[in-house]
Amino acid sequence: MSTSPFMRAVRITGHGGPEVLELTEVAVPAPQAGEALIQVSAVALNNTDLWTREGAYGCPGDPKALSGWRGQIDFPRIQGADVAGRVVAVGAGVEDSLIGRRVVVDPAIYDTAGPDANPVGLMGSERDGGYAEYVTAPVERVHDVTESPLTDDQLATLPTAYGTALGMIERGRLQKGETALVSGASGGVGLALVQIARARGARVLAISSGPKIDAVREAGAHGVIDRAGDVAEQIRAAAPEGIDVALDVVAGELVGEGLPLLREGGRWVIAGALGGYDVAFDVRRLYLHNAQVIGSAMHTPTHFDLLMDLARRAEIQPVIAATFPLDQAAQAQEELSRRGHVGKIVMHP
Repeated sequence: MSTSPFMRAVRITGHGGPEVLELTEVAVPAPQAGEALIQVSAVALNNTDLWTREGAYGCPGDPKALSGWRGQIDFPRIQGADVAGRVVAVGAGVEDSLIGRRVVVDPAIYDTAGPDANPVGLMGSERDGGYAEYVTAPVERVHDVTESPLTDDQLATLPTAYGTALGMIERGRLQKGETALVSGASGGVGLALVQIARARGARVLAISSGPKIDAVREAGAHGVIDRAGDVAEQIRAAAPEGIDVALDVVAGELVGEGLPLLREGGRWVIAGALGGYDVAFDVRRLYLHNAQVIGSAMHTPTHFDLLMDLARRAEIQPVIAATFPLDQAAQAQEELSRRGHVGKIVMHP
């Protein structure tokens, strides 16, 4: 570890556009008891970065209120949920053997200590994150992936995108042989859904746009629905017997149009609202067909353990769309917001 007590970091000083991202020099955080200090080698970007910066999450009872991932943010806040790096120091009560290990950080802040705990906060929103040269994390959230053949850039893409995807698949109880529909399939979560669902032995139908269809098919989709056409009609043609599990990060009008396409006992899992959060649908399509609409926020500790096992065996292959240096965080977020890429955008501190 460098002997300098300071580090470069990018933080937000309030809600707003890319102009609120501030490159600054701050003190290297000291690991507290039960924590590790990680030197960040790669940090991946997510839509949560954009929406946290914009304050776009709303609050219960006031959907237009400016808010971080789960509430008001204490500014200034260093963004960045998805970190890969090496442990350079540990706090009291942590084994020194962790120092030097290559790790991925689970960014979730959980409501309890159990294996099925729910995330109620997020690194980069409710605590400082990885848009920095160093970050601290509770040791139980630091996962040793030293032996993984994946690159640091690939490892950094896993926590939010792949963690969210695995959480959706687990909560949707997707089984081998079932038909899964993936919306927003060219994005980070979408590609992760395609890869993991395919690895589970599901038949995967993915919704994407024309220029990105080939990349989505290469990721493992058995069939691709062109978002520019009649989506519902294309789904009916591709899956005349219906969809078992919809894995949806778009929501909006797709929910109302898609629910009638579920098979008996089908599950519609939602983990995003790229198409709009105000949704209307015919509730009879639920109770008459024993269907379910399931909200899914990220993952549980158990899900994340499963994800790290996949990473150690390289059973998933994240796609890197672009890389940026830390001092170009605003440009990186603008690139993410344009949604012209396939895969994940990564920064190097």
